[in-house]
Amino acid sequence: MYKVTLIPGDGVGPEIAEATRKCIDATGVKIDWDVQECGIEVIEATGGVPPRVLESVKANGIALKAPITTPIGKGFRSVNVYLRQELGLYACVRPCKSYKGVRSYFDNVNVDLVIIRENTEDLYAGVEFKAGDAVTAKLISQINEASTGKKIMTSPTATGVSIKPMSWEGTSRIADYAFEYAVKHGRKSVTSISKANIMKFTDGLWYDVTRAVATAYKAKFEWSELTQGVSAAKDVNGKGLDASGLVYMERLIDNMCMQLVQKPELYDVLVMGNLYGDILSDLCAGLVGGLGVAPGANIGYEGAIFEATHGSAPKYKGQNKVNPTALILSGKLMLEHMGEAKAAAKLEQAVADIIAEGRYVTYDMKENRNDPTAVGTQEMAEAICARMQKL
Repeated sequence: MYKVTLIPGDGVGPEIAEATRKCIDATGVKIDWDVQECGIEVIEATGGVPPRVLESVKANGIALKAPITTPIGKGFRSVNVYLRQELGLYACVRPCKSYKGVRSYFDNVNVDLVIIRENTEDLYAGVEFKAGDAVTAKLISQINEASTGKKIMTSPTATGVSIKPMSWEGTSRIADYAFEYAVKHGRKSVTSISKANIMKFTDGLWYDVTRAVATAYKAKFEWSELTQGVSAAKDVNGKGLDASGLVYMERLIDNMCMQLVQKPELYDVLVMGNLYGDILSDLCAGLVGGLGVAPGANIGYEGAIFEATHGSAPKYKGQNKVNPTALILSGKLMLEHMGEAKAAAKLEQAVADIIAEGRYVTYDMKENRNDPTAVGTQEMAEAICARMQKL
């Protein structure tokens, strides 16, 4: 039996968490759920994420987390970011996959992308200095004195500053994860995304490192041409991995956005820094029908948290109305991570079948969002459970 931390979150979180637990339990995998309340009400009352939550995830090594509300422009920082940083969950994995029956502008294209996002560095590291603070003005003065080129020309007393740390170690770690993921899952390409033409010492470092990692994989698998791929590749160490046809590419972030809108079928695994990963995750989710079908995983050396990409949608709280698919598919990723591949495949197939059939789905998945035949959150989950019994 596995012990898994369950964080129900707030808003619609508890509803979709319950629906997801039903579906995971229906796979037959035995799980002892360690429920840890950590919604916005708890955080505001305790002044932060309770220590018991971190202790639970550290002890169990795996957590399933429903959405938690993050105040915009005030209050506490994102709980998601806090948990990733505190637990060292450096890799954010967000598959974006087309499912028959989910409406999108790309119904005639089979989209199957995986976002690999670095989780701990970049602007999301939270190294910020508030406009008007004396320490901020002093920092701006020091930057201007040290700079051999560009200077901060605006008023030092009316300017906020964010620092963008990007290290060789952090970039190498996520690039290596992306290549390992591509090989393990039989993907065809890895595309490194940055803005190195402008940010030459941070995003420039990103490209230096991802190229170095790609070159190391070229040697490992005896690729004849790194950017072309080969028809057959052998693991030099005899481990039997197949990197056949794997291609390494680079795209600037702005061009990548256009490429994804025009021809998403040409891309596969996309690896990028924290901010770009957040943005492209939503863009790619839009390609396949929205955040309602976009799962996510945050993985580190000693633990992993699985969560939906969407927010807590507090206005729908308690209405048994929202689509639970994203968190259920996050549960599928969790089962894969636990080594329960058959159960994961069974769960995904049941989800795909129910969506394709279009009968027992929530209002947002109906052609007409006012369709009276739409079912609730729990009813959709129960339909998925029933379908698994037939597989």
